Formats: sequence, C-alpha cells, structure tokens
Amino acid sequence: MLVRIVKMSFEPSKIKEFLANFEANKSKIRGFEGCNFLELYRDQNNTNIFFTYSYWNSEDDLNNYRHSDLFKSVWAKTKPLFNAKPEAWSVSKVASLK
Repeated sequence: MLVRIVKMSFEPSKIKEFLANFEANKSKIRGFEGCNFLELYRDQNNTNIFFTYSYWNSEDDLNNYRHSDLFKSVWAKTKPLFNAKPEAWSVSKVASLK
C-alpha cells in the first residue's frame, strides 16, 4: 500500500472554487481503481492550506490515476487556484494506532 499526501496552498479568494471542484469529483477520485481511501484536510491556522491524504494499492495505481482523464480534468481546474507550488509525498505506513 502507498499513502499519498499532497499539500496545496490557494489564493484565499479561490478556496470556494477549489472546494466546489473537490466536492464534485471526490467520489470519482475515491472510486478510481486502486484508491482505497481519500480525505481532505484544512490547516487550522493557515486556512488557505489544504492536504489530500489517500491510500493506493500500488504506485502503478497512483500513476494510472495521475495519467487519467479524471486527474487531468481536476488538475486543470485546480492548478490556476494555487498561490504556491504544491508539494506531494508518497509514503509507506510504518505504524498505525487505534
């Protein structure tokens, strides 16, 4: 399993537009083959900063999504809203406590 974390910083005036786009596409992203989990987080202090947190079966599944028409469509609407370059990490879970 691969965990993907993406940090995105938006122009404050563009946050509603980002949230509407995420809302319209979140089920499609979560339903994409190989995606097992998807969450969106918002920084409590810097409220224009968001993180997506997703679980993928494999790097191939993530790459299939990243090269899909769905990703290209979502990213085309998201990219112009940024006020800083997004950052992304693919990580492996080391420990999980419940």
